[in-house]
Amino acid sequence: MTVLLAAELKDTPIKINAADPGFTATDINQYQGYRTVEQGAIPTGGYAYAAVRLATLPDDGSSGGFFDENGVVPW
Repeated sequence: MTVLLAAELKDTPIKINAADPGFTATDINQYQGYRTVEQGAIPTGGYAYAAVRLATLPDDGSSGGFFDENGVVPW
């Protein structure tokens, strides 16, 4: 879905990417993740965590990718 939407919106300023937040405690896993929501959103290891980085991409930022806290994750 990410790749399809990115292709469909390629001529717009909208960026479509997927982010892996790590094992974060949320409703989806009955709060069993070891990261808090706040920890899932803050920079780690000097690299902005995927959700924050992707939400603040520049106009020429990537679209159609899958990212985690270390960068690009192969599909």
